[in-house]
Parts: sequence; structure tokens; C-alpha cells
Amino acid sequence: MRSLMIYNAMIMPVNSLPMKGNVIIEDGKIAHIFGGTPTHISDDDIDAKGNILMPGLIDIHTHMGFIGDGAGDEGIDVNEGSSPVTPQLRAIDGINYFDGYFKDAVKAGITTVITGVGSLNAIGGSMIAVKTGCRYLDEALIDTVGIKFALGENPKSYYAERDEAPQTRMATAALIRETLYKAKQYAEQKRSAEEPSDLPDFDLKYEALIPLLEGKLKAHIHCHRADDILTALRLCEEFSLTPLLIHCTEGHLIADILAKKGAEAVVGPVICDRGKPEMAHASLENAAKLSRAGVKLAICTDHPEVQIDFLAASAAFCVKHGLPHDTAIRALTLTAAELGGFADRCGSVEAGKDADLIILSGDPLDINTDVLLTMVNGETVYDKLR
Repeated sequence: MRSLMIYNAMIMPVNSLPMKGNVIIEDGKIAHIFGGTPTHISDDDIDAKGNILMPGLIDIHTHMGFIGDGAGDEGIDVNEGSSPVTPQLRAIDGINYFDGYFKDAVKAGITTVITGVGSLNAIGGSMIAVKTGCRYLDEALIDTVGIKFALGENPKSYYAERDEAPQTRMATAALIRETLYKAKQYAEQKRSAEEPSDLPDFDLKYEALIPLLEGKLKAHIHCHRADDILTALRLCEEFSLTPLLIHCTEGHLIADILAKKGAEAVVGPVICDRGKPEMAHASLENAAKLSRAGVKLAICTDHPEVQIDFLAASAAFCVKHGLPHDTAIRALTLTAAELGGFADRCGSVEAGKDADLIILSGDPLDINTDVLLTMVNGETVYDKLR
């Protein structure tokens, strides 16, 4: 059993009060947390030197590895524009895990991201959670966590240029509804089949949607305008899906309604302009107003819309405009893991969880704070501390 200790740390567990203490790591997992001075220190142990030790940051919505670092058109695999309905696309087949931005994420203390397809299609494909500091994708993969949907400007404008459907918000919602209805029928036919001859013809699109219909995956829905946000919830209620509202830009206009419906939101990009029509009512107070109403939220960069390095800065702007500091920290750690569906592994300094940890020189949301060490699965992948 491989064991090491991080000692002399100011531990910020996120799920409990900070404490001065030590963390023992065994086989890539957090095994034990204790206060005081350790009685034995080995050469492999890490002296945190009184700095902050906390869980690695999580960016819950990106396109990491799908839009290449300086690669031009050849390195862009984020949207399959040949059809507006492509749920069968698997993010694991498109991501370039060797893209340089994964190293940038590690240096910024970001140990996990959710990444996947873009928002040109009404139904785009899968979203996956991956660790940032591993050797290759199969080692980094946590799981498939959702299916990407998109409402509003992106699908209608792209397919209007091609003179194809959908060209309106109505057509986008209708395509989603029709596909989900057919997938539900397909799944029911599979369940009720008594003989092989009763089975429907195999359809990879519908197969990809079965875990969504069974509640095993969330519907990650790109929606900026308030009307699109409510359409997203309406569709999910109709098919008993679990929605995750991506961007939720005009959420502040209907925050009370979203709270009553128990909606979950991913706010971002935060550090951006209002150049798109759907961004006309973007507000730096969005996260604060949603949180104040009782909406559970995370914060994202939507990388490369905002570069992955600016995740903590994005949360800092939300705090500057009213979001409580502790809520912002959780939005980058435990809440993000909960909304992503992998809080059993990440998001807090807690025994039994993966040792995805960072050591910081100061407040995580202070732009002058340095990431001194990043650890993924108990392995140090970035070190300025020693």
C-alpha cells in the first residue's frame, strides 16, 4: 500500500470548518484527517508549510480538448453540424486529452472538468467528467455524466444558414420532444420484448438516450434566455428528466421560479461581453440572485469562451457582485461535484474520497494567490512548493 502524508496544513475541507492539521493518503485516496503534530514524518511526506490545503477545483462545463490549443479548424471537433440530433456521439471519441490546456488547468489548481460537445445541435451528444492531471484519457475518465441539449440562438441560426430545420425555437423543442418520445417508445419495446423477434431494430441514437430517460444521466441544457430556460424545464418535466441548466444567463429574471422548481444551474461564462443577442441581459449579479433565491449552482468558464485559468477569477467576480464567499468556494468544489454526479469521489477533503488536492498560498479567490501544489489521485502533478 502506497502511503504519504501532507502535514502542517491549514485544511479547508469545504464540507466542514477549516482546521490546522494533516491528511494521510493511501493508494490515491484520502485515508485519514487529524489535527496536531504528527509523531512520524517520512521523506516522502509533504510539508504544506502552513498553507491552505483544499480539494482541487472543478469546472463543471467546458469544451476542453474539443477546441484545440492553436490547432485551427483541424483541431476543432466540438460540433457535428451534419444533423441537429446526434445523441449517439460519445465525447470520449472526440476529446484530445493531450491538448495543452489540460496542463494549464493543473497549474490553476483545477483537477476535474466536465467536457463535451458544443451547442449547435438540439441534441448534441455526451458530456464526460475527467481528471486533468492523468497520463491519458482512459485513466482520467470518471464517467459519462450527461447528454447535451441546446435551445435558442445557436441551433436555429446554424441550421437556418443551411436552410434546414430547426429554424425556430418551436422547431428545436419539437425535434427534442419527438426524439425523446421515440426513444421512450424504443426503450419500452425493448423492455416488453418476450422474443428476439419482438425487439426493435437497433438504433444507436435511442440507445444513447435510454440512460437519460432512466435518470442515470442528467440533461445538460444550453439555455441563455429566460424563455429558453423555462422551455428546458418544461421538456424535462414532460419526460421526467433531471435538468442541469447550462449558462442560465437570464436566470436572475426568474430566480424565484427556478427555486420553486428545484432547478440546478451552471453560471458562466462570467468574464465575457454581451456580444450575442442572447447575452443582452447578462449580469455579474446573476449567481448572487440565483443563490439568494435558493437555486443550487456551480460556476464555469465554458472554456475556451473563457480560458480555463480564469475559473477562480470568475467566481471572484461573482463574490464581488454579491455571491457569498463560501457559496462561491462550494460552487467550484463540492456543489460542482454534486451537480456533476461524482461527489462520492471529489469536491471535499474527506476520508474515502480521491486525493485530488491543492495547496494554495492564500484565499482561493484572490487573484494574487499562487497554486503551490496540485495532486490528482494521490500523485503530485504540479509542484512549486518544494
